[in-house]
Amino acid sequence: MSGLAKYLLQNGYEVSGSDISDSKYVKNVRDLGATVYIGHDESNLPPDCTVVASTAIKDNNPEIQKAKRLGLPIWHRSDLLAEISQNETYFIGFSGTHGKTTTSGLCSYVMEKAGLKPSYVVGGIIPEINTNANSSGGKYFIAELDESDGTIVKYSPNLVVVNNLEPDHLDFYKNGLESILETFENFLSRMRENGIVLANTDNDGVKLLVKYFTDHKLGHNAKFITYSIGGNTDYSAKNINYGEEFTTFDIYYKGEFKTTLKICLKGVHNVYNSLAVWASLNEAGVDTNLTDSYFAEFAGMGRRFQKVGEFNGVVIYDDYAHHPTEIKATLSASKSFKDKNVIAVFQPHRYTRLQNLWNEFMEAFDSVDRVYVTDVYAASETPIEGVNSKAFVQEINEKIDIPCVYIEGSISEVAQKLFPTLKSGDVVIGLGAGSITNLGKELLVLNNERVVVGN
Repeated sequence: MSGLAKYLLQNGYEVSGSDISDSKYVKNVRDLGATVYIGHDESNLPPDCTVVASTAIKDNNPEIQKAKRLGLPIWHRSDLLAEISQNETYFIGFSGTHGKTTTSGLCSYVMEKAGLKPSYVVGGIIPEINTNANSSGGKYFIAELDESDGTIVKYSPNLVVVNNLEPDHLDFYKNGLESILETFENFLSRMRENGIVLANTDNDGVKLLVKYFTDHKLGHNAKFITYSIGGNTDYSAKNINYGEEFTTFDIYYKGEFKTTLKICLKGVHNVYNSLAVWASLNEAGVDTNLTDSYFAEFAGMGRRFQKVGEFNGVVIYDDYAHHPTEIKATLSASKSFKDKNVIAVFQPHRYTRLQNLWNEFMEAFDSVDRVYVTDVYAASETPIEGVNSKAFVQEINEKIDIPCVYIEGSISEVAQKLFPTLKSGDVVIGLGAGSITNLGKELLVLNNERVVVGN
């Protein structure tokens, strides 16, 4: 929402809004001239405006209720993003169950650094550029396209990356992957003329999507271009070398060597992400000689394996991973920490996700030395009987040899119980989309308090 607000402010629109608490996102749009209220109240609403709301805003919100009484237009955030994108010359979208924020951020970053003046609205703060949106008036527009609530069908890009498709958001997609594929079939049928779909055919879900379009010979505008690691695809990554500081790999197009790319992002999933971005730039007609060197400078998006603190030889990372595949990818990347004791602190996000992917979560933690599980972050859901962290830990301890402990209470209380167990050489990785992001801050506060008492 803050990215959309910034884009509008840069284009001369008057913007106001409300949030439940103050934040850096609120400050950023205030600094650009927006009026932002803390707390939702019908008095916040101007008498003549278009209201834009995210899926998180429910019908009983007082500002939504007033807008309905006044007959004001009410848009979902996806309606605004779709409207913005329609007025951009060349629209590059990044989609899939995982990696949307990283790929859209990376693409925006390398184009910005190369002086190509992209416009973009992405789902996190881009490092160094320190923003999640920009309107430049240039040729290219980049956006992260969210499939979680089905609104992805509103967009019509020139080029879209489909990085992976797996069962998720099963509160919305009642038939799992089948429902997700149906939504993507609808979405891809709306591509702009001569559209391009960059598809990762190493992923089983994407492979099914490509097969469906091929078998049914649907009358869609788009052509499929494939990518993989080491496969017989249009684009492929080969000769991958995982170093402690950088990963390098060669990119081939239709069997012909194109370039060697260097990235500082960890893990095989970021080879896929970087390959997808490079291929999208190449297909969009960008001179990749201008962008290649900047891939190595991209340190990752906020909350994507982000280092948030260090004390006494203990290093703390924060990661947004809240799906089993994302957790596996993050923890697999942690193998690059040689001779370190890796500790995962997992906060399940939503009761429905924990219930629907229970068994998959059980298998996500085999790359670490210890696991702690906090209470479920409800995200406005009501609890489901028998679906809780205590039961999850009891079962996971029956299935894996890695010590797994349930820690009850707030993240502050989790930090207080975890802190005395930490020692030099430990790497702590907080995992989840909720309040677990505060774990690093809480651990640093406890360390600072100890230092003060010690003095």
